[in-house]
Amino acid sequence: MSDTHPFYDMHTHGFVRVATSTPCVRTADVTFNREGILDEAKRAHDAHVDLLLYPELSLSSYALDDLVMQEALLEAVEHEIETIRKASAELTPVLVIGAPLRRNGRIYNCAVVIAHGEVLGAVPKSYLPNYREFYEKRWFAHGRDCRDLWIAIDGAEVPFGVDLLFAAQDLPGFTFGIEICEDFWAPTQPGTLAALAGATIVLNLSASNIVIGKSEERHLLCRASSARSVCAYAYSASGHGESTTDLAWDGQGMIYELGDLLVESVRFDLQPELCITDIDTRRILDDRMRMGTFNDCAEAEGRPEDSFRTVAFDHAPAPGDIGLIRPIRRFPFVPDRQHRLDEDCYEAFNIQVDALMRRFQSTHAKSMVMGISGGLDSTHALVVAAKACDRLGLPRTTIRGYTMPGFGTSDGTKDNAWKLMRALGITAEEIDIRPAAELMLKDMGHPYANGEPVYDVTFENVQAGLRTDYLFRLAGHHGGFVIGTGDLSELALGWCTYGVGDQMSHYAVNAGVPKTLIQYLIRWATRTDQFDPQTDEVLEAILSTEISPELVPAGEDEKIQSTESVIGPYELNDFFLHHVVRYGQKPSHVAFLAWHAWRDRNAGLWPHAFPEGKKNEYDLARITGWLDKFLARFFGFSQFKRSAIPNGPKVSAGGALSPRGDWRAPSDAVADLWKAELKANVPET
Repeated sequence: MSDTHPFYDMHTHGFVRVATSTPCVRTADVTFNREGILDEAKRAHDAHVDLLLYPELSLSSYALDDLVMQEALLEAVEHEIETIRKASAELTPVLVIGAPLRRNGRIYNCAVVIAHGEVLGAVPKSYLPNYREFYEKRWFAHGRDCRDLWIAIDGAEVPFGVDLLFAAQDLPGFTFGIEICEDFWAPTQPGTLAALAGATIVLNLSASNIVIGKSEERHLLCRASSARSVCAYAYSASGHGESTTDLAWDGQGMIYELGDLLVESVRFDLQPELCITDIDTRRILDDRMRMGTFNDCAEAEGRPEDSFRTVAFDHAPAPGDIGLIRPIRRFPFVPDRQHRLDEDCYEAFNIQVDALMRRFQSTHAKSMVMGISGGLDSTHALVVAAKACDRLGLPRTTIRGYTMPGFGTSDGTKDNAWKLMRALGITAEEIDIRPAAELMLKDMGHPYANGEPVYDVTFENVQAGLRTDYLFRLAGHHGGFVIGTGDLSELALGWCTYGVGDQMSHYAVNAGVPKTLIQYLIRWATRTDQFDPQTDEVLEAILSTEISPELVPAGEDEKIQSTESVIGPYELNDFFLHHVVRYGQKPSHVAFLAWHAWRDRNAGLWPHAFPEGKKNEYDLARITGWLDKFLARFFGFSQFKRSAIPNGPKVSAGGALSPRGDWRAPSDAVADLWKAELKANVPET
């Protein structure tokens, strides 16, 4: 295996390494500030950064007051821009610095873009704060109407205006726009227009002073900007070294992508700081393709892409495997916000509870009928149903649970099923389906009826079908409806028996919940005392049980049938599912993300209270092998089952697979294209 294969280069997959910088600064000392800017640029170069953002007026310093109108200072600024331009010829990053620039007897507060020995352009600040501690209109002209203009910097004419985008010709997706400080406090942000014009990354050079609570406000605005404008948003504020005559500075830097915080700086740091992360421009563009409102807004705003000027440049990023500096959620469907973990889990759980309550009310049913196997899915559906009864003021005996042992049912799962039903106080019964299954197999002429150990799909589906058939008849008999237990992961993989099987029910309460989330929600329920200790004990026992359909008898070694040995680990399949369904990412892109997320169990973050013994890792060969099988199952032969699923609530923003909701696909598609893309672009190992 060689890291020279294009697969290992993050740029192959549309990633751009972006950093914010808070360099050393000294008030009005332009030469000192230039050195601070170049020192940070060199550090960024060594870190393989593609785009480096500095604070507002970083070359001159911000807190200058009337000194900004001194001709000596303004000339020094232009001279040092030229020095930085020359030095940039040997540096990889595109540098975005802040500087005051003169044009036609006015001074503009500008962002100056410098790359590879060239000044690419200058963007003026649109909105000048002139309230409370700010007096920018005393010194600067606003740039809101500056379009299709040029400006002279140290004698060289460069593009100037708020209508500028900057795009790397050799790295599709690397397109950025700029706004400055107060611009993103305005109700209509200039950066929003830049995003509508095509910028995947919006930069904010800021000199926002710090007061109590302002950091949180900046986070709010950055997060909202990145989510609403469907982009990455980088913010860099002035820090230590600015004048403290009447204000203080904290040097806050942060980068958001589609509402997700990727990285933030240490505030009030006395040393220069680089805040680095890798932006997924393909994820951004994929999300825009799916969000019609974004494109409708671009049309409503007069198609900014037609009026913006694009300044193209050749970037030549650092080649090869430079790693990936980015938080990647191993479990994208599982809540990961530690400070709001209980709230997120409560919300996920109660989406199902509330949906089931509404359906029960609308059907005027007398009972809820469920098959209880002692496995994860039926367990979760049962605790949801129990909570629904509690909230409706109904006795839990309204739930009629049936354990239906078959040829592969183990004593452990059957025992757990009974313990759970008793602990929750539902109406519990047992129906042995083996006599009916033996009769059906005999009537079919199946080899098993003649004593042959043939455990094929027919053998399995006879049992699955009988269970569902019993449940439907029992629902009719008791005036109820069947609550489905199959989950989102099984629907994605087609791991369900069509029609008279676990694919069908009257209401599929788990249809929007993947296996990894079900595991986590059950674990959360036991950790937060959602039920009594007796119930919690059973739930913990079920969590520790091997996932199995238990349709085939255990072998001589007493090993039970293992689902994950056939279809792959659910934690990988759910990872694949999220990135394929939510963003439509290419298989090689998904493999790249999965490799970085899962190759080292000791790297990255795990969900809160995740069991140490369950922390797995996978090499690229295993990831690729299971992804290939996922693609075959998801695209190749499972859609007809999803096209006919019953109603069920969507739970996660990652999506659901209802043909009436997130996912519409033909049942006759083939997986060849996706499998070929994976094979062509991921190295064999």
